Formats: sequence, C-alpha cells, structure tokens
Amino acid sequence: MDFIEFLKVVVLGIVEGFTEWLPISSTGHIILVDEIIHLNVTEEFMEMFRVVIQLGAILAVVVLYFRRLNPFDPGKTRGQKLATIHLWIKIAVACLPAAIFGLLFDDWMKVHLYNAYVVAAMLVVYGILFIMLENRNKYTEFPIQRTGQISYQTALYIGLFQVLALVPGTSRSGATILGAMLLGCARGAAAEFSFFLGIPVMFGASLLKLVKFGFAFSGLELFYLLAGMVIAFAVSVYSIKFLMGYIRRNDFKVFGYYRIVLGVIVLAFFTAKALIG
Repeated sequence: MDFIEFLKVVVLGIVEGFTEWLPISSTGHIILVDEIIHLNVTEEFMEMFRVVIQLGAILAVVVLYFRRLNPFDPGKTRGQKLATIHLWIKIAVACLPAAIFGLLFDDWMKVHLYNAYVVAAMLVVYGILFIMLENRNKYTEFPIQRTGQISYQTALYIGLFQVLALVPGTSRSGATILGAMLLGCARGAAAEFSFFLGIPVMFGASLLKLVKFGFAFSGLELFYLLAGMVIAFAVSVYSIKFLMGYIRRNDFKVFGYYRIVLGVIVLAFFTAKALIG
C-alpha cells in the first residue's frame, strides 16, 4: 500500500466528516479536494467511495443521539417512547420526496448536473439565501423550538426542501436547515432534524451506490473504504458538537459567506483548468 495514497484517503475522510453536517456542501468540497489530490483508483470506485464514506458520518449521529432516537430505551417513559416512534415516522415522511426523486432522476442528474459549474453556482446561491434569511430572522422568535414540536405536515415540507439537495453543491443539511427555518423551526431544531433525516437518506444512497458498483472490492479498495468511513465518523462527532454549540450563540451567516467564497474558488479553479487544458 502506498502511504501517500493512504494520506489522500485520510484527507478525504476528514473533509467528509467536517462538511457533511455543516451547511457548506460536502460534495463541493470533495470534488475540489479530489481534483487536487486525486486518489489513484478507478472513476467507478471513486464515485462510490464519495457516497459510501458517508456511512461513517451517519454513525456519528446514531452514536451521539442514540438515546433520543431509541424508542425501546428502558429509561424512557411510555410517553417518551411514543414520542420517539412519532419522530421516526416524521423522519420517514420527510424522506419520501427525496427517495422518490432520487430513484427517478439519479442517473440523469449524474450525467447533466455533476460538474464544477453547477456546484459553484449552488454554493453561491444558497450562501446568499442563508445571509438573506438570517438578516430577515434577526429578531424572529421561532414557534418551533424542539424537534418534537415538528408536525407531520412540516416534516413533509422539510422533505420537499431536501429534494433540492439532489442538485450537487446545494448541501443536504443546508437545504433542510434553510427549509426548516423558513417553516418556523429554531436553528437548533432545524439542525437536529436535518441530522436525523441524514440517517435513512445516506443509508439509502450508500446502499444504492454499493448495489450499482457491486461488492467485488479488492483488498486495498475495501481498506480505503473502511478507513474513510472510520475517519469520517471520528471527525463527524466533533463537527456535530461544534455546530450545535456554535448555533446556540450565533446564526448561520458565516456559513453563507463561506459558501460564496468557496463557490468563487471552485469556479475559478475549474475555469483556469479548462483554459490551461
């Protein structure tokens, strides 16, 4: 095994772990980083790798919120167990739109939308939207302060916003957080519900990519995949804790500005590459 190649896997795992839960587009970062360091594997494996290492990031949510999400926890009252079951049903309802649209248009979007220019445009557009929304919400009292207060109807509407994240560069967490806040959710509730939605969405996306790729990995490919997942998990734990701590005292505008800067960098990088090439 080439040590340099392993370091590339480490970098990709770190980038995935940091960016998956922050509203800044993990896809945009992974595409840019992959262009710079380029892991020496087939394009088919790399496409699958980008998606499947998200499983490590998902496990971070499962571990951090295990008691909240476990309806069979013996320490919960009957009412709390029932509320947890309702939460899972709301998560399922919110995931339906993305599941339907994803299955119908995954191949089409891969051909027509997975390019640096779409990613750059979405980074900038949603960055501007975050800044505009936070300016509007400066003195807003959100009616929904906790995830348990999210209704089935609101969950479905948040799920419709999640469909927007099928366009690369949008950011799944960015689209769902933005949508949840527009629907009256406080920042903390919006972020937590976005985390929870990621569990079935990423499991489904990862399973779909694994089925399309097949399970015939070489030993080295399997090692890269597992290493990327473990690193993404460890970094995601920190990333989630950081975000929840940050938004208790701050708004999302800094992420909006960051997205705009990153979008300009992505556009400049790939434009220069096209002109030179």
